[in-house]
Amino acid sequence: MKPDTLLVHAGGGLEPGSGAIAPSIHLSTTFEHTPEGEATNDHVYIRMGNPSQDRLEEALSAIEDGAESLVYASGMAAVTGCVQTLEPGAHVLMHRDVYSVTRAVGKELLPNWNIEVSDVDMTDLGAVGRAVRPQTALLWAETPSNPAMDVIDIGAVAAIAHAAGARLAVDNTFATPVMQRPLQHGADIVMHSMTKFLGGHSDVQGGALVFREGGDRVERARRVRTVTGSVLSPFNAWLVLRGLRSLGCRMARHVANAEAIAAAMAGHPGIEGVDYPGLPDHPGHAVATRQMDGYGGMLSLRVRGTREDALQVASKVRLIRNATSLGGVESLIEHRQSIEGPGSVTAPNLLRLSPGLEAAEDLIGDLVQALG
Repeated sequence: MKPDTLLVHAGGGLEPGSGAIAPSIHLSTTFEHTPEGEATNDHVYIRMGNPSQDRLEEALSAIEDGAESLVYASGMAAVTGCVQTLEPGAHVLMHRDVYSVTRAVGKELLPNWNIEVSDVDMTDLGAVGRAVRPQTALLWAETPSNPAMDVIDIGAVAAIAHAAGARLAVDNTFATPVMQRPLQHGADIVMHSMTKFLGGHSDVQGGALVFREGGDRVERARRVRTVTGSVLSPFNAWLVLRGLRSLGCRMARHVANAEAIAAAMAGHPGIEGVDYPGLPDHPGHAVATRQMDGYGGMLSLRVRGTREDALQVASKVRLIRNATSLGGVESLIEHRQSIEGPGSVTAPNLLRLSPGLEAAEDLIGDLVQALG
């Protein structure tokens, strides 16, 4: 089945009893069980699972080609739920450019659990091999990365991880399953911030882990989610499932707009550089061509000049909105160093751009007038 067809139908099916085409939202927090506490209809309590969540998890497993999925209240709940399955004394190796709050989990939380974190440039396979330790249990990658748009060879890094007895987790938020399916390239776990492209309308928060194999790792993560209560609400599960139905169509426009903007900005005198894997001169272009079905709907612009010059451009856009997040129908721009705050490793002249579904000509025109 083609990916676009799978997105429409995964986790679907007629509602028993009613024949409804669109799935119902099951808002109940509790379900009837026997006097001994055994479930009579698959569920007992919302923190352990609910029918709306089940449908979404089934859909995510199908579209990412995974064995099992777990959904969470946010993308960061999914990240934290993943690393909380590790044993004390473990080592986590992260790519040098990851979402700033993921980095914060490594720096601020994991040391409290006696888990050490270090980072490395995962585009340099030799450096990855040298950075792996006997205690390394997990490698964490983003590709394309946020916000530098680095492209990591998933298959090659997975081979390094597996040779060391470790697992590879890939944040696939930027690419989405439409563009890239990391499990097919050897990754063990895929993470999504479903708040972004999967939800697609800037009105729902959620996260997910998709596992290449079932078994103990999944059950440990499920237990952590149950104990910590980081479960996704039924309404948000329903919204994300609805978002998946149009993901293929939406990504086609997001990618087309990103490609058009990247090409237009690459030759603009006010732009020092464009970070987009679809450009032939991007360092990761060849890897992206091999492992992606398209180059994604995100890009970053490095404004010629200083931090103040970049902020000036961001202040002059009229159609594009200054706001956090990405993957919605509206176009958003953000000076990431300002948002990330002290300790940011992002270039001071970088603006991250999430092209929406507007006409590319209007978005390019807005950027051109903002650049002066």
